[in-house]
Amino acid sequence: MPYSLRHAGVSLWIKSGVDPVEVARRAGHSIAVLFRFYAKILQGGQARSNQLIAAELNKGG
Repeated sequence: MPYSLRHAGVSLWIKSGVDPVEVARRAGHSIAVLFRFYAKILQGGQARSNQLIAAELNKGG
């Protein structure tokens, strides 16, 4: 059970858009471990990433 809660917490952080480096730090993982075990969650965020990039570009300096 504790593993399931931990996994759910880490998954929530990732889905919430927390920087993967920060998620790894908080979870006590290396970034390599985070990407290996949570790759499916990390994938599929292209639309959100595109929105973030577009918003930054639209700020216009």
